[in-house]
Amino acid sequence: MPATGKIAVLTGNREITIKELPIPEINDEEILVRVDGCGICGTDVHEYKGDPFGYIPVHLGHEGTGTIVKLGKNVTRDYSGKPLAVGDKIVTGLKPCGKCDICLNHPEQIHLCGNGEIFGLLPGEAHYFNGWFGDYMKVNAGGVLFNVSDMDTDLRILIEPAAVVVHAVEKAKEIFNFKHDSYVLIQGCGPIGLLLLGLVRTMGVRNIIAVDADQKRLDLAKQLGAAEVVNISQTADPVAAVKAVTGKLGAEMAFQVTGSPKAASMIWNYVRRGGSLCELGFFVNNGETSYNPHLDICNKEIKVVGSWTYASKDWLQACEFLKECTLRGIPITSIISHRYSIDNLTEAFEKNISMEGCKIIYQSEN
Repeated sequence: MPATGKIAVLTGNREITIKELPIPEINDEEILVRVDGCGICGTDVHEYKGDPFGYIPVHLGHEGTGTIVKLGKNVTRDYSGKPLAVGDKIVTGLKPCGKCDICLNHPEQIHLCGNGEIFGLLPGEAHYFNGWFGDYMKVNAGGVLFNVSDMDTDLRILIEPAAVVVHAVEKAKEIFNFKHDSYVLIQGCGPIGLLLLGLVRTMGVRNIIAVDADQKRLDLAKQLGAAEVVNISQTADPVAAVKAVTGKLGAEMAFQVTGSPKAASMIWNYVRRGGSLCELGFFVNNGETSYNPHLDICNKEIKVVGSWTYASKDWLQACEFLKECTLRGIPITSIISHRYSIDNLTEAFEKNISMEGCKIIYQSEN
C-alpha cells in the first residue's frame, strides 16, 4: 500500500484542492478503505457553491463505496451482523452521537440525532480522509457501515441515495396504502426522483406519472417504468395534463423531490381530494414557499408527511431494491451519466451544476 493518497478538499466557494497526504493509521475501532467510487450529491453541490453549512475546509463525498484494506481488531461485523474482513466491499451511513435522547431511547430514529455525523460532511483538517472523494477513506469508531460485497460498483454507489428514497416511501406508507393501480406522481426527475420512481415500480405500482422540465430526464423516467410523463416546459397546463391521465381527479399520492420553492408550491395542484403528499426535496434551506391552507389542505383533506435522510435499516432495503431492479431488468444504473477522476472533480461539480447530465460520479483509478 502507498504511503500517501490524494483527497479532494473544498477550500473555498467552487474551489476544490487536490491534496496528497500521508494515509492515516487506524486504531482497533477503525477501518481503512480503498475508495472505489462516490456519487456527487445535491448536498455536495450546495456546499461547493456557497458553503451553507460553514464546513470549509471539508473533505467531501458521502455516497461512496470501497474495499477494506485495514481492519481494526475490534471491528468484526457490520450493522446487520454480517462478518467483516479485509477485502470486503462496504458503504457507510450515519455516525450517531450515542448519547442523546434519540440514540438512547429511540435507536430506530438515529437519523434524527441532532449531534450525528455523516462521513464526507465533517469540517476541518482533523477529518481529512473522512470523505469518499479520495484514494482512501477512514471509517471512524462508531460509524454505521454495511458489507455489500455481493454488489457491483455502480450499484454500491447508488445505495446511499437509494436509502433516501426507501425512507421516503416508508414515511409515505404512514399516510397512503400503495396499490398496483394507484396513481403516483413524482415531481423532479433528478437522481433521487428517478431512484424513487424505480422503487415504486418494483412495488408493482403501474400508474406512475413523472413531472419535470428536462426531456432527457423524462425519457429516463420512461425507461425506468413511468407510465406517463409531463414536461412542464412544453405543456401549457401541467395540472390539466396530470388530471387527463388520472380520470380527471389528480394523483392519489405525490412526491415532491425538487429543491425548488416554486415547485413545492405547485405540487399541491396535482393532488386529488383526499390524496397524500410526501415532501423530500429540501435537504438544505432553499427559501420559503407558499400554499393556501384552505384550498390546498383543509378543503381537499390532503395528508402530508416529510422525509429526512434515512434510518439505518433503510440501507438494507436500499440494497434489496437495487438488486430487485437488476432481477427485473429495470436499468437503474442508467441514471449514471458521467464519470470523473479525482483530478477532474471541479469539472464534475460544474457538470452537475449545468444540469447536462443526471448522476455524476467520481470513479477511482485505484
